[in-house]
Amino acid sequence: MAANSLGKILQLTTFGESHGAAMGGILDGCPSGIIIDFEAIDRDLARRKPGQSAIVTQRKEADAVSFLSGIFEGKTTGAPIGFVIQNGNQKSKDYDHLKDIYRPSHADYTYDQKYGHRDHRGGGRSSARETVSWVIAGAIAKQILPEVTFKAFVSAVGPHQLDQDSEGFDLEAIEHNNVRAPHHSWAKEMETYIKSVRKQGDSVGGVISCLIDHVPKGLGGPVFEKLHAQLGQAMLSINAVKGFDYGSGFEGAKMLGSDHNDLFDEDGGTKTNYSGGIQGGISNGAPIYFRVAFKPVATLMKVQTALTKEGKLAKLEGKGRHDPCVVPRAVAIVEAMSALVLADAYLMNRTTKI
Repeated sequence: MAANSLGKILQLTTFGESHGAAMGGILDGCPSGIIIDFEAIDRDLARRKPGQSAIVTQRKEADAVSFLSGIFEGKTTGAPIGFVIQNGNQKSKDYDHLKDIYRPSHADYTYDQKYGHRDHRGGGRSSARETVSWVIAGAIAKQILPEVTFKAFVSAVGPHQLDQDSEGFDLEAIEHNNVRAPHHSWAKEMETYIKSVRKQGDSVGGVISCLIDHVPKGLGGPVFEKLHAQLGQAMLSINAVKGFDYGSGFEGAKMLGSDHNDLFDEDGGTKTNYSGGIQGGISNGAPIYFRVAFKPVATLMKVQTALTKEGKLAKLEGKGRHDPCVVPRAVAIVEAMSALVLADAYLMNRTTKI
């Protein structure tokens, strides 16, 4: 199995399976001399980990990271940063009934068709457990760009969309509610909604919006290294993601060019930001903003029609511990992947200029 790495200069390579002994990774290309804030890494891990509230999977994992190399006396050495996270609460028996059957809308069938063999315990490499390594690496990437701020938040749950112009919208509220929404009352309504979906044995999707501010000018390239293309690849690599748009996105298709163009100020800034901070694939210094759409989690506590390895249809009911809505935990993942992309583009610029 290839394609376990992300990035060109700052390159993350990961390993591990959902129900294996551990998850882990190697982050190569990190500059030396960066003072690592281990508490910041732990905070991001806590935002992603299971069991943190009543509206996420109740799998209990400490998600404690052990660094094996690349950091000495609290600073990066320039050597590859190796790390590992032990798995401790897998409950693999919950998946015994999936050994010879493919779940609808999971990677079970396609994985088996490609490799001829699969780990049915939680999905193996295709499990969202994989993202724990991304969050660790992303937390380090943020520290390569300390001036840049990454702020992701839940902006929709199912058909319920948060109006960013509504009274009470507050980015400081994101980490003070279980939904991770920048609006306290809306978050309470969505928490109640997610709980009602879970009681029905069902699941629901949502949208995460991300705002990246204080971005250096000149990140990305004009052809195959477009910054928005790199962000799109990273976001679409996240489990359950079905869509990505940046700047005006699909709404821009409804506008006239005379309305959509970001007219200049004398200092090179623009009066509007429909471009989403990126023009011609290169950052222009304005805030980058984008949205990521997540589908409903595929495992349901309802009876559905599945396919057996023998090619027969069979009834299947989900078991085990699963998220009724993945977006509250995915906020940290979106930020982490954003940071990895921007830090890689930043280091690419620095290397090119040497």
